Amino acid sequence: MGEGRGREVGGGADQEQELESEPVVAAEAVMSVQVVSAAAAAKVPEVELKDLSPSEAESQLGLSTAAVGAMAPPAGGGDPEAPAPAAERPPAPGPGSGSAAALSPAAGKVPQASAMKRSDPHHQHQRHRDGGEALVSPDGTVTEAPRTVKKIQFADQKQEFNKRPTKIGRRSLSRSISQSSTDSYSSAASYTDSSDDETSPRDKQQKNSKGSSDFCVKNIKQAEFGRREIEIAEQEMPALMALRKRAQGEKPLAGAKIVGCTHITAQTAVLMETLGALGAQCRWAACNIYSTLNEVAAALAESGFPVFAWKGESEDDFWWCIDRCVNVEGWQPNMILDDGGDLTHWIYKKYPNMFKKIKGIVEESVTGVHRLYQLSKAGKLCVPAMNVNDSVTKQKFDNLYCCRESILDGLKRTTDMMFGGKQVVVCGYGEVGKGCCAALKAMGSIVYVTEIDPICALQACMDGFRLVKLNEVIRQVDIVITCTGNKNVVTREHLDRMKNSCIVCNMGHSNTEIDVASLRTPELTWERVRSQVDHVIWPDGKRIVLLAEGRLLNLSCSTVPTFVLSITATTQALALIELYNAPEGRYKQDVYLLPKKMDEYVASLHLPTFDAHLTELTDEQAKYLGLNKNGPFKPNYYRY
Repeated sequence: MGEGRGREVGGGADQEQELESEPVVAAEAVMSVQVVSAAAAAKVPEVELKDLSPSEAESQLGLSTAAVGAMAPPAGGGDPEAPAPAAERPPAPGPGSGSAAALSPAAGKVPQASAMKRSDPHHQHQRHRDGGEALVSPDGTVTEAPRTVKKIQFADQKQEFNKRPTKIGRRSLSRSISQSSTDSYSSAASYTDSSDDETSPRDKQQKNSKGSSDFCVKNIKQAEFGRREIEIAEQEMPALMALRKRAQGEKPLAGAKIVGCTHITAQTAVLMETLGALGAQCRWAACNIYSTLNEVAAALAESGFPVFAWKGESEDDFWWCIDRCVNVEGWQPNMILDDGGDLTHWIYKKYPNMFKKIKGIVEESVTGVHRLYQLSKAGKLCVPAMNVNDSVTKQKFDNLYCCRESILDGLKRTTDMMFGGKQVVVCGYGEVGKGCCAALKAMGSIVYVTEIDPICALQACMDGFRLVKLNEVIRQVDIVITCTGNKNVVTREHLDRMKNSCIVCNMGHSNTEIDVASLRTPELTWERVRSQVDHVIWPDGKRIVLLAEGRLLNLSCSTVPTFVLSITATTQALALIELYNAPEGRYKQDVYLLPKKMDEYVASLHLPTFDAHLTELTDEQAKYLGLNKNGPFKPNYYRY
């Protein structure tokens, strides 16, 4: 019953007493008008009341609990399956109160007081002093509202409340609203439910609307939902959209066959579709087993991109997906876009002959760049490589500003913790470490820094952080964050000495910084708390909170700002265009930095978002500085 109706027929505490076969006739001494029997005045049929079990009541009423809930307007006009507010819900009845009473078929036609009032506009509505309702006719006769109606209403509500399932998923909620609904609400429900499917995508036979099965994603039916996310990301990626518009007619990547291994997010999708608009063919896998957005991967597959990725891959799945991207009959890549070096490593290991046709590699992570320099030093680098990670735009914006925001997002979503007063140690004070430290300091945390580089160490000291060795503070800190790009930064010895409930996470690309493998021993117990959050419990009861199993926190457990990724993605796109179109001999088999002219071009494409206006040099000023008026304004050796 709706809230309005309940109040019109509502009653006071004395209406909760036992009901007689006919309503009580009340005469008010203080009133000058005559009170007559409600049953006589309203000509209400007699109601036979008897105690029934809820199932018997349901069968006699001929209504299921779900049907009652669907017909009854929700209290306050809200969720039709939500219980009535406590203030309007009558107290639980005692034995014989008739709250579980059933009606005979005739009694089901009893008009409610609210209906009687509305049918005759000449009736006036008054409230009895005992808390009940009364109807006043034009001749002054006061008719007490039938009190049995209150009990009839409560019986239906009581059954609905008791029979309602305790767990209501989004799918069932959307169906209760509309069985045939095809709006965004039911689409979201479908997306949520399908993510619980435990079947491995490798065991599924899926096709997109064009009939292609050259992909492997969690659920192709999530494509519509992923498309919306991609459209939202496009609004925050102005440089890529501008590049797509400016270069689409020229098709600078026509003939390019790009194999990619990066995080598959909505922002990556915008990059991939931009590369496609510029003429390239792309095949893609994920560089992290936890960072893939399943709905985005589905949207890309639906659009015709061969994508092999899903969230929660095993190690075997990870390498299988990379192999499916590379090893395909009738298609051979001539460009590589890598994030972490795994794709490059796999081709070197399994298909070294492919490098005869590959024109270049673009790498964007610290780990991947380090591997490239190792190959170059050993004389094993077969093609030119572009180090995007050390470009000014990548370091200053992606590594610093992105991590400054996403570190808090990742920690909040996984632990719900308060940062004020917490002691945190950040291992590494590069651009990622600087961003993490600045964010945590601003939230009131006490931040320590570990560093091997004396220049970065001095920067940390000048920024107000205490420089320590990890062993000096490991027993007292509440959070340990690694962002060095190195291995075994946090060892089993450190983990053993940590305080109870210490949070351990990694902001570097690789999962090698924390020695997670040493925790997989029989004496330690792993307890999954929530997605990407594990308790590792020692025999004495001490536990640490390990996030994302030591993998990249922000992309595994939260998201990153789209605008910053626009800067990085545009840098990657320009690096691919440069290597693909470079004349033979411009780049040797070595690792190169992105030309400063391109760095500055990427930055300039993002300035209109802020309605920013650059100052232009005069001829005299340009001559004085020895610069071209149009740049570049920094030498190639300048980094950040």
